[in-house]
Amino acid sequence: MTYIRMLFISVLGCGAMVSGFAFHRHVAELRAARLSQVAVPTPYFPPGSIWTQDISHAPLDPQSSTIISWLSEAGGWGMGRMQVDFGLRALQAEANTPSVLIHNGPGLYTWDSDSVSAVPLPVGGGMEDQSGYQCDLEKSDCHLIVADRSHGKLYEAFQATLVNGALDAAFLAVWDLNRIYPPSGRGEGCTSADAAGFPIAPLLFSADELASGSINHAIRFILPNPRIRAKVYVHPASHAGAPRGPDSAPPMGARFRLKASYDVSQLKPAAQVVARAMQKYGMFLSDGGNIALTAQSDAETKAKYADVDFGPRALRALKVTDFEVVDGGTPIQLTDDCRRNR
Repeated sequence: MTYIRMLFISVLGCGAMVSGFAFHRHVAELRAARLSQVAVPTPYFPPGSIWTQDISHAPLDPQSSTIISWLSEAGGWGMGRMQVDFGLRALQAEANTPSVLIHNGPGLYTWDSDSVSAVPLPVGGGMEDQSGYQCDLEKSDCHLIVADRSHGKLYEAFQATLVNGALDAAFLAVWDLNRIYPPSGRGEGCTSADAAGFPIAPLLFSADELASGSINHAIRFILPNPRIRAKVYVHPASHAGAPRGPDSAPPMGARFRLKASYDVSQLKPAAQVVARAMQKYGMFLSDGGNIALTAQSDAETKAKYADVDFGPRALRALKVTDFEVVDGGTPIQLTDDCRRNR
């Protein structure tokens, strides 16, 4: 009797194991089916733009070792590890997307900001870290990013919120998606929605790119302001914001490259996609802050990133000493004079 009971329990256990395996295999097959339908995102700017240049064999900055050593001793990345933020939304407008009037918000950067009367706001979109277009300016950077490919425009606003049906913003940059910008971007001394003067959207990576297995552009990264060299930048940056680090710190716009000798196979597959992009295209120091990397958010963020098994600490193994600094030329002294490239 005991033998028969044990045999019965054993059979039940095996059945449960088989059922469990079948369930997990089914989930994996569903995920694979979804990922197989992912299209590689279209680049924001024309071929030849600096964001898509292969720098895997570009020469090192003469101060690369000094910068990396100093940054490592200063604490490395913000929070002491390479962490990923998923707050920035890159919205896509259509030809018939409704527009709203834009007003000068508190502290408007009148000397740098582009002047337009209206901005397209896709239905269902929202600001950074928000489900809609209202944003608490005292608690968030409130970035707004809208790509209007039908009209060849990229709108990037800072400290923006929707008030009484109109958009208030402290800053707005309107980028021409059909233009290859010169090394000085929008112009020497000119900022953008990021302190370095870069566009943000072309440097954000997405869950779709991770699923496709390829990121074909450089990546945005940030450091705490005390770890960025004060009042200088290197191209393609055109501005330096409020850094206050010493001469041994990296200048705004510095392009870091993950060393070719770094064994990416020790990372999970989705993290390997990011690491390979860091080896081929590098990452640009774009702004000041504590969370090193920024991944693009969207309406399905959690499900998509869960499918590719990529979370906030997926790249925590990457240390500052795993990187080197690509030659960016002679640092340029920041002035308060924005000389626009028209």
